[in-house]
Amino acid sequence: MESVAGHLLKPGSVFAFLAAHRTRLFPPELFADLFPSRRARPSVPPEVVATVLVLQALHGLSDREAVEALTFDLRWKAACGLAITDTAFDPSTLTYWRRRLAASTRPDRIFETVAEVIGQTGAVTGKTRRALDSTILDDAVARQDTVTQLIAAIRRVAREVPAADEIVAQVSARPGGHDYARPGKPEIAWDDPAARDELVSALVNDALAVLAGIEERHPGGDGLEPKQAEAVALLALVAGQDVEPAEGSDGTDGRWRIARQVAPDRMISTVDPDARHAHKSRERRQDGYRAHVVVEPDTGLITNTALTKAAGPDNSDATVGIALLDGDPSRPAEPVAVLADSAYGTGDALAALEAAGHTAVIKPWPLRPTVPGGFTLDDFTINDTSDAVTCPNGITRPVTRTGKVTFKSACRGCPLRERCTTATDGRTLTLGPHHALQRAHRAHARLPEHLESYRRHRPMVERSIAWLTRGNHRIPHRGVTKNNAWLHTRVAALNLRRLLTLGLHLDHGRWTLAAA
Repeated sequence: MESVAGHLLKPGSVFAFLAAHRTRLFPPELFADLFPSRRARPSVPPEVVATVLVLQALHGLSDREAVEALTFDLRWKAACGLAITDTAFDPSTLTYWRRRLAASTRPDRIFETVAEVIGQTGAVTGKTRRALDSTILDDAVARQDTVTQLIAAIRRVAREVPAADEIVAQVSARPGGHDYARPGKPEIAWDDPAARDELVSALVNDALAVLAGIEERHPGGDGLEPKQAEAVALLALVAGQDVEPAEGSDGTDGRWRIARQVAPDRMISTVDPDARHAHKSRERRQDGYRAHVVVEPDTGLITNTALTKAAGPDNSDATVGIALLDGDPSRPAEPVAVLADSAYGTGDALAALEAAGHTAVIKPWPLRPTVPGGFTLDDFTINDTSDAVTCPNGITRPVTRTGKVTFKSACRGCPLRERCTTATDGRTLTLGPHHALQRAHRAHARLPEHLESYRRHRPMVERSIAWLTRGNHRIPHRGVTKNNAWLHTRVAALNLRRLLTLGLHLDHGRWTLAAA
């Protein structure tokens, strides 16, 4: 195929590179462990499948679209070494390979292979800056409201848990019971709050009855297979995350309503239980997952990445970002300057960076006064030696063991009160365990050299994020595990394209970049 159409490929493109070097980049032995026996050997050469996975991730195509491209697009055929008359494989082949990779000891080997190319070129060798960032990727399913989730969760339990269909049928047979044999919402006056609360009460009570019936037959989940236990746990979660006792009720009378506040880690779909609400900013709200990256800001290469749920303390920018920095295989042995926005300026993150010797070039965590235009924490003098805090009016109060400082009666008649607090009991402060470090960081962040460094190197990081999301803001799979694998392949493809822009070529059997 290369002899027929290879000359038509744009020099320096990913297509041309893979046409010439796919076997060197993805040799059969790289995937030998996926097929240990002769009987299980793949019918499609590994380097062809790996090439398709890279091109698929780069162009954001579904399995069917990728196979169609391989069938009809000469560039894809040339990149994979197929003749013009060759037909492509079935789309299920890609699913089969992803499953094999996910179950292996090296599920991200395509990403690791491109990382080895980066290392051999020396593109990031000696680079002493790393930038941390994240972006929200839309999920692949529609968000469900509380009623839809309750009905879907009960229907799933009826399908998957032994004898649960009998329990659900008994629940449905009660007066006013919902017919769970029918999908979709019941017909009620949706603009009537009383009718909505009555429906929610009925569905929640049905869910509790189903859970009680299953618990009676399978105490503590005994006898349930993992998939069945997951369905039961999902129903229990849905029945509790979005509802609260109705006004004047403690829940024992069976009256419920949709909660007035959203749960912090609310599941938004029973179809994809890992998807979450996300707030990248006050103005921007999305549903989906969070993609985290470590970027070398001079080259724009992404040196480490991970996909997590979009909410929850374990999935915060700072928590995941510091872990990715620690695990960055390209990071030099000596400390680096870490660039990031204020989401990474938590006390724990700054403490971790300081302990590792890194320099935090991070926008400081914002301080918001309790009174618009009034005093912030930095206007108070903190004496860590005596564990005391002095307010702008010169009043000193001790710091408790939990980090609380209360001024109470000292605020009465204070001439600065209107600029300090509106609380009846006076101003209260809470000092975190790393408050001194955060205060020092805020002071340092105002220095011209700090601001100049951040502004100079930030644009390339924004560009890397734009490459990651361009034409591909919606993830293709369900669940963290599958989408994390997709993200690593996507990043590998983007890094390969970036390396080609930087002049990647083979020189006497070694990957190198064009001379600057």
